[in-house]
Amino acid sequence: MTRDYSQFSLGEPAEPAPLTVLQKLGWQAFFAQQTDADTMEKTPPVRVTQVHRSAHQVVGEGIDKLIPPRHDATVGDWLLLDQDDLAASVVLERKSLIKRRAPGRVRAVQMIGANLDTTFIVTSCNDDFNIARLERYIALAFEDKTDPVILLTKADLCDDVESYVEQARAISDMVPVVTIDARGDEPKSKLAEWCKPGKTVAFLGSSGVGKSTLTNALGGGLDIDTQAIRESDARGRHTTTTRQLHIMEAGFCVLDTPGMRELQLTDVASGLSDVFADLQELSTQCRFRDCAHESEPGCAVKTALEAGDVDAARIARWKKLVAEDSFNSESLSARKAKDKSLGRVIKQVKKHGKK
Repeated sequence: MTRDYSQFSLGEPAEPAPLTVLQKLGWQAFFAQQTDADTMEKTPPVRVTQVHRSAHQVVGEGIDKLIPPRHDATVGDWLLLDQDDLAASVVLERKSLIKRRAPGRVRAVQMIGANLDTTFIVTSCNDDFNIARLERYIALAFEDKTDPVILLTKADLCDDVESYVEQARAISDMVPVVTIDARGDEPKSKLAEWCKPGKTVAFLGSSGVGKSTLTNALGGGLDIDTQAIRESDARGRHTTTTRQLHIMEAGFCVLDTPGMRELQLTDVASGLSDVFADLQELSTQCRFRDCAHESEPGCAVKTALEAGDVDAARIARWKKLVAEDSFNSESLSARKAKDKSLGRVIKQVKKHGKK
């Protein structure tokens, strides 16, 4: 007797279902758990793709519109859009947020991008390469709980690429380092493991290192303006002037950002501990808990330095960043407390004025 096993045949693999607009925008279980079908029907989820001074651009299923700007939302945020009362739209809890202290003398936090999965930190194999700046970016990424990846561009114009790779790898063994030609097909092939459907990646770095070129390469049909660096000093010219989330046909999003001349850290103590994990571990072995690692007896960091186990320049950068983060965090905390106190006073004045 011959049995028919045709019903069990695997046959050709089924075609994957096409991605929905929300999936391409990066809608994940983390956000879905914060709402339900009835709420989503009344207030559909949209993602902030651009932030302008006078408006925010939001995109969702069948939605692509400008809404009044919000101080509590940035590029990458998800909102439950109340189209009858836009001000009542709810910003969903973020899975991540990259931020810095606002440039200048203003004691405020500037949000750079929300709900990122991977942060590509882009630098060139020329005078733009700066270890201290890379450490700052990586600390931001670690604090944000995104996966940092260092991208070294313009390797084709450099005679000693390996020296740049070695310096970059020495920063942290938790951060991959990739040399890449921003033009052509390399970005699609070399960044494929991070640029998967439903994911959101960001390019951060100085002006002129190739962030917009990389975004163009990943997007295929995109045509973002780019400019070459100045040959005299390898300094980049600003091309991207706003932060924008680009939705790729392959089903992932790319955040392209302007070059940041100033990157002041705030509230990144945990991120700094990850970047300087070796020094952080040594500091726990110091005799005094408040050791400044200068001339105190029993300082484990100083002992390691004298033994040649750690680099003096690395210790100096670590101490500088920890001090900067502590100062900025305390300053911003004091301002928040002051603003809160002022708000209570204003409420009391208004309350008594109505009587």
